[in-house]
Amino acid sequence: MKREMYILLTVGIGLLVLTSTAGAQDEQWLQYKCEREAERIVGFADMRTSSLEASPVKPPGVKLPQFKAENPLFAKWSTPMVESGFLWIALDRTSQQGKYDRLFIDSNGNGHLDDEEAQVPYQTDQYYTRFGPVKVVFEAQDGPVAYHLNFRSFDYESNRRLLVSSGGWYEGEVAAAGRKKYCVLIDQNANGTFYDSALDPGKCDRIRVGEKGEQNSRFAGRYIEIDGALYQMEIARDGAFVKLAKAEGVKYGSVRMPETITEFSAGGPNGLFTFKPDKGAGSLPVGRYRVYTWTIDRKDEKGKPWQLRGTFFSAKGNFEVTEGAETALEIGEPVTGTVSARLNGDNYEFSKGLKGPMGEYVMLTSGGQDVRNLWKMKAANKEGTYEKLYPIPDQ
Repeated sequence: MKREMYILLTVGIGLLVLTSTAGAQDEQWLQYKCEREAERIVGFADMRTSSLEASPVKPPGVKLPQFKAENPLFAKWSTPMVESGFLWIALDRTSQQGKYDRLFIDSNGNGHLDDEEAQVPYQTDQYYTRFGPVKVVFEAQDGPVAYHLNFRSFDYESNRRLLVSSGGWYEGEVAAAGRKKYCVLIDQNANGTFYDSALDPGKCDRIRVGEKGEQNSRFAGRYIEIDGALYQMEIARDGAFVKLAKAEGVKYGSVRMPETITEFSAGGPNGLFTFKPDKGAGSLPVGRYRVYTWTIDRKDEKGKPWQLRGTFFSAKGNFEVTEGAETALEIGEPVTGTVSARLNGDNYEFSKGLKGPMGEYVMLTSGGQDVRNLWKMKAANKEGTYEKLYPIPDQ
């Protein structure tokens, strides 16, 4: 989006109005940044890497560049920022038997690759060839918008994949809760937009509003809690600005869960909410959600702290909150320990895990330290001539 500057001239009084802080619905503009190490800078947890299928089948009707090798590969990167819904990518190599070290992408969205320059890698190792940040330009309503992608071409024997993640993000100061906060917008699902919201956390973009450097990521959605107050939120499709306004007239419903739950979070189109239940009860704005995490904290007879934390919920964790009604959630205990085995050649391999009532992944910690390595498995033969205690790796 184009950045525009407005100058207000008043006659007589001559007061300067700072609309960026006075109007809660004003667009608060952010700065765009891009780096080849964007995942490391912003945080790996908030930048998902997608795997694209790389095929030797040439795309029909697409004008192609002059390839140096006889067997280029082609992939599609999905983005709603272009009319077709995707951009073509081609991988080429300077040596017939070497790694794929040339990348072409339809950076102007015209559906062809013959007018594109070859992108060359900045790093090559045993398995990966890395490109980026690679620039593409989208035609938006207010003009052209730049976006960047980082690529890793994986090439080992017959296993060839193209891994893609966002190479850019937005950040800057915004006014909220009566003072300046620092905001970061992250295209978590790497599709070119920054405002995606959904029940599935993997399809939600991320936003941070707080002190600079805080890793307090929330989901992009209708609302966000800042310093205990609920704000209505609007995020520009291309991430260039946010709008924050005190939420008014929000309708709530109740959620009920076991009283053993000490912290609970759920997310969806409304955003991400985290709270400490009061005797198993809490409230959320009316809407659809998916359980994001639950936590149970306890101390043993010696006062040592222990914690169970459930996360990575499937659609089984979906629920709906309605006004004036109570939604019951069967989360937390009982937690089930699982052990799986598979034959690898002449040896059996075992792995372990903890699962919650909805099939969610559960982590057990004590004093902040993972204690799953305390699990052991005793293996013995029926003749009694062999017996050994083994640690079991995680699933």
